[in-house]
Amino acid sequence: MIPYPKINPDIITIGPFHVRWYGIMYVLGFLSGYFLIQKQKRSKEIGLQGQLVQELVFYLAVGLIVGARLGYLLFYQYLSFPYYLRNPLEILALWHGGMSFHGGLMGSVVAGWWFCRRKKMPFWAVADSVIVTAPVGLGLGRLGNFINGELFGRPTQLPWAMVFPGGGPVPRHPSQLYEALAEGLVLFILLWYLRKKRFRDGMMVPMFLVFYGSFRFFLEFFREPDPQLGFVLGPFSMGQVLCAGMVGAGVLIAVLLRATQKR
Repeated sequence: MIPYPKINPDIITIGPFHVRWYGIMYVLGFLSGYFLIQKQKRSKEIGLQGQLVQELVFYLAVGLIVGARLGYLLFYQYLSFPYYLRNPLEILALWHGGMSFHGGLMGSVVAGWWFCRRKKMPFWAVADSVIVTAPVGLGLGRLGNFINGELFGRPTQLPWAMVFPGGGPVPRHPSQLYEALAEGLVLFILLWYLRKKRFRDGMMVPMFLVFYGSFRFFLEFFREPDPQLGFVLGPFSMGQVLCAGMVGAGVLIAVLLRATQKR
């Protein structure tokens, strides 16, 4: 067993003001996206540079945060809707935790579509440039989860198991690190390489959906299900159900894009 490194989630605390590692990971993820979007050939071809990228990242950040919070309430807290109806301000209480990747993805798609419509930019080309940078932020986010000691894994006796502060005395999988590696580093290397291939605009999106959905679906077997839900469909967690939907959506988008190309 490896001791869990008890890193203070707060970098700076001044009265009620907290600067947390988790928030810094979000900032670093958006900064990396800002620079990586501009390095791509397709971005340069469509003029996605400088001020336009700054605006795009702002749209995406707002869409991600709003979507992630609403997605968490919809997918993971639907049993607590009466509580949120009685306490609507809790919907905005991001500092209490509770963000959903799948909700954040949908929020980002809506925000990106609105940006492209306002700026008259080709949606699928912009989406390709953005989506290949997403794994960097995802990997950093999982590191933030690890520092917070949240979203830990299921019990195990493997030699690299850890005892998490919120997980009782039982050694568990450091599933946040598994996800940071697979959904972050591995997925980024894979998509960054594939982006150079001659695919039609939009094809990087279904590739992301299929690869991320498959990686996450598998790794969810090592992650402790959310305590308020447990398993929602036989042996599968809510995360796995949503990831199966992602894979299906990715396949459908790829088929539609190929059908459009043949016309």
